[in-house]
Amino acid sequence: MQLKASFRKEVLAFVRTGKFLIIALSIVGWSIFSPLIFVGMAALFTTMEPLYNEMGMDITGFTDLLGDSTVSMGVSLGITNIAQVGLVVFLLLINSFAGGEQKKRSIIIPRSSGLRNFSYIFPKYIIFPVTALVLSIAGAFAALGISVLSYDVYDVTIAGVLLGGTLAGVYMMFYICCHLTLGTASGRPGMSAGVCVAASLLLPDIFSLSGSDFIYNPFTLHYLAGSLVHEGALLHFQPFDVLMTTLVTVVIIVILYFAALFVQNAQKVDNSGNEIRL
Repeated sequence: MQLKASFRKEVLAFVRTGKFLIIALSIVGWSIFSPLIFVGMAALFTTMEPLYNEMGMDITGFTDLLGDSTVSMGVSLGITNIAQVGLVVFLLLINSFAGGEQKKRSIIIPRSSGLRNFSYIFPKYIIFPVTALVLSIAGAFAALGISVLSYDVYDVTIAGVLLGGTLAGVYMMFYICCHLTLGTASGRPGMSAGVCVAASLLLPDIFSLSGSDFIYNPFTLHYLAGSLVHEGALLHFQPFDVLMTTLVTVVIIVILYFAALFVQNAQKVDNSGNEIRL
């Protein structure tokens, strides 16, 4: 009964505050906008081509390249942007659920009334990561729909799009769980969000520039997701490696959950002095 009430509380707070709607619109919106970037750039440079010719610059090859964009390029860009821009929006908007209750002291009375740490922590690690996974898959197929309407060369498979959207969702789940663990453990969701956002923006590029492989690396999982969209992608990536990379990320997520639960169980409520503190 307590666990059911905790799930209901998290869902209602997530929906009624409008945060779910903002996140959903952000992820789906970026998935629709991203494939159109190539179309817009091609139209822009085609319009400006006479001006470049007058300046002695031949951009025919560049405009042809943009015009030859394929469905896989649009979907891959959409998936990558979902996992980058959509993730940042998600992390910033769930601050109140990632330790924000502790900052406002609003968790003390429920705990005094018998709220168990398991019931407090567990719903967060189900509702928000699963929401990210579902929205990521939905965004991948939205990107597919727009790309099919925008480009002539269809070089993707439905299974590839589903796999790419799923891996991007798992990537988002990883960072969301990092945020939940740091936020609930420290009671400082703003700090936690800042750390996770900075990590999501910097670490993938650092690993990529260093030449690190995408395999077994949860920090670059969205790059692997975008790479798997093309119909011939699995010829370059072994299914076993993709599966193991996903499992490694999921195992880390489970460890993050137990770490958050351990910290909550270890915390003591200090009622001494004039202020109630966790």
